[in-house]
Amino acid sequence: MRPFELTTAPTIESAFSTDAAFLAGGTTLVDLMKLNVLTPRHVVDINDLPLRGIDTADGLRFGALERMADIAAHPGVYPAISRALLLSASQQLRNMASIGGNLMQRTRCTYFRDVAMPCNRREPGSGCSALTGVNRMHAILGTSDACVATHASDVAVACVALDAEVVLAGADGTRTVKLTDFYRLPGETPEVEHDLRPGELITEVHVPRLDWAANSTYVKVRDRQSYEFALASAAVALDVRDSRIVDARVAAGGVATVPWRLTAVEEALRGKPVTEESFEQAAALAVEGARPLAHNAFKASLLKRTIVRALLELTEGSRR
Repeated sequence: MRPFELTTAPTIESAFSTDAAFLAGGTTLVDLMKLNVLTPRHVVDINDLPLRGIDTADGLRFGALERMADIAAHPGVYPAISRALLLSASQQLRNMASIGGNLMQRTRCTYFRDVAMPCNRREPGSGCSALTGVNRMHAILGTSDACVATHASDVAVACVALDAEVVLAGADGTRTVKLTDFYRLPGETPEVEHDLRPGELITEVHVPRLDWAANSTYVKVRDRQSYEFALASAAVALDVRDSRIVDARVAAGGVATVPWRLTAVEEALRGKPVTEESFEQAAALAVEGARPLAHNAFKASLLKRTIVRALLELTEGSRR
């Protein structure tokens, strides 16, 4: 690890710096600094900032420094979000990691984390080793010739499905951005991963009120049941009345370069009867535009089955 200056920010305004890395739980930043993937000269500890609190009075509001474990356990948090958090990491990590940090975490692509290998995210213009390398864990949706790395966050998938927003603060004031607009597709500039401007930080996460979001879930398929990243995942919320789907929210993880909202699947579900056949027909639309690589073509069928599994789980009572 290279030498760096560590300071503490006593106020939000004092945290704004164009050349500093922010330290909250440190569960991603410290790892990447040890690997020399990130080499900030200045690190600002923001844990003393007043960015905490969980409010469920009108939708959900989380301070960016709220720990994952506390949000998951809080009554009134939508099941898709709670379950995504519980499936995200070990209990020790959930006790430390902040919701803001989780949404900002970097890809777990092994080539990104190995400084000896070319990676356009880490070193723009150097190339993407995963395109012709071992790419079983990589993305099939939202990819480009410059990057095929998957987004790592589970809770970001649930938040995207439920139309979440992030509040960003910087020297020029505050602004609110939908999470679907916050994350950037890699295109030709995979090093630009989000809409956060220099010196800005996430202060709050807001999930709008959705009366039927209590009927939601998050299904994660991975190589092992314990702490592991997704091969495919699905966050689903359904409004079901008289055994027919009135409305739906669906997003996918583990298969795309950003948390992937599946609006075509949602549209295909609306008005349909609660049957496995309806679910399979809608889920088939999830892989439109997919670009499988040499080792991850299985993710297309796996994603469809994962979505159907989530839909079946949510409608078990309606199908009896």
